[in-house]
Amino acid sequence: MAPLKAVLFDVDFTLARPGPELGPEGYVRAGARYGLTLDPDRYEAARDAALVDLRRHPEFVHDDEIWFRFTERIVRGMGGDADSAYACGVEITRGWERHENFELYDDVADALAALRAARLRIGLVSNSARDVREFARHHGLDVDAGISSFHHGRTKPHASIFRAVLDLLGVEPGEAVMVGDMIADDVEGARAVGMRAILLDRRKIHPGFEPRIETLGDLLPALDP
Repeated sequence: MAPLKAVLFDVDFTLARPGPELGPEGYVRAGARYGLTLDPDRYEAARDAALVDLRRHPEFVHDDEIWFRFTERIVRGMGGDADSAYACGVEITRGWERHENFELYDDVADALAALRAARLRIGLVSNSARDVREFARHHGLDVDAGISSFHHGRTKPHASIFRAVLDLLGVEPGEAVMVGDMIADDVEGARAVGMRAILLDRRKIHPGFEPRIETLGDLLPALDP
């Protein structure tokens, strides 16, 4: 096994979580701007129903329209079943592009500092429309490279987005580990290009999966082969 030189991270729900503007109350406020009265208590059920209908692009092309329609379904499921639901969904989806609408998990700073102390390079690979390098600067994250699917054109688990970040870091797949919260996108996608991968299971919903950690505080020991 080649010596480890780099760690790649997913961003959303791995390093950062969406803030209030992207949750139930944010939906209510956005809905009011479009003449919609949304019920925050219906958010979870509406989101679960929208996830059932969610279909990714078959070629893993980044397509904002998929997420506009996904959010529109949540808006309608919360009681906003009107013509303005789509426009409201677009506005809420665009809110995911704003760095200030996210907050870092408490374990991120120490984990990245530990990787730096171990002389490892750090990369970000995100299925999002944000500029992840600007996101890193906004939140004070010390990273060497980052690519979002919006700028790359393909989403995880497409092999090309992983390879693009590896190229920026100047490492081979066997010299890197991917860390993320999604089995298909992060773990299986990374393994398909020859990387190691670790599932970050913050919500403890995959207890039998390996390798798996529940906090980034456990990352450094998990990097040992």
